[in-house]
Amino acid sequence: MGFLQRLWRIIKANINSVLQKTEDPEKILEQAVSDMQEDLVKLRQAVAQAIASQKRTERQANQAKNTAEEWKKRAQLALEKGNEELAREALTRRQNYQQTADSLGEQLEQQNQVIDKLKADMRKLESKISEAKNKKDMYIARARSAEATQRVSEFMQGVNTGSSLSAFEQMEEKVTEMEASAEATAEMRQDDIEQQFASLEQGGSVDAELNQMKQQSQSRSQQKERTEAQQAEVDQELEKLRSELKQ
Repeated sequence: MGFLQRLWRIIKANINSVLQKTEDPEKILEQAVSDMQEDLVKLRQAVAQAIASQKRTERQANQAKNTAEEWKKRAQLALEKGNEELAREALTRRQNYQQTADSLGEQLEQQNQVIDKLKADMRKLESKISEAKNKKDMYIARARSAEATQRVSEFMQGVNTGSSLSAFEQMEEKVTEMEASAEATAEMRQDDIEQQFASLEQGGSVDAELNQMKQQSQSRSQQKERTEAQQAEVDQELEKLRSELKQ
């Protein structure tokens, strides 16, 4: 249909030039897709109306055909009864209804062609809407990216980068000095802590060795006492045996 081709040409032209305009590209693209969807609704309504008209024509054609058949039967009945004049009148009406049925049949064929064309246009428009939606998303993304890049460029143009970088360098030097001072303080405190622990560990080692020596000495004394006690018992037992032998 003409309006479909015209619409698609307008949409393609707008999509190709929309990013160069001052209007909001996103709104323009959204509106373009919305317009196409409205046209699709109208086209679907046209298809529905055409189908409804086709159904009416089909019913009228069938009715005219059935009526023509009824008048043919009446003509046969009149002829059988010998009423040729009535049979002639019946055949005349039968021809009129048959002509109406034939005419409606031709009209029905034309309506079928129109409906097929409308359905084909509707499918094309649905495909182009899907294509337009994909392109819309792509161009909106490009427009947003371009807008963000432009804002960053404008911002950078208004920034005094020399003074800002100088301030960062000065702050970096100050932070470096503070870190060096903190590291030196930490190392000094660490050394002091290490010395304290070394003294504690050394003192603990001496005490442990002294205790070990005391335990060893005590163990030797206890062993000596046990040995002397055993020897005394043996001597006592030996003296007892001697006494028994003398008796």
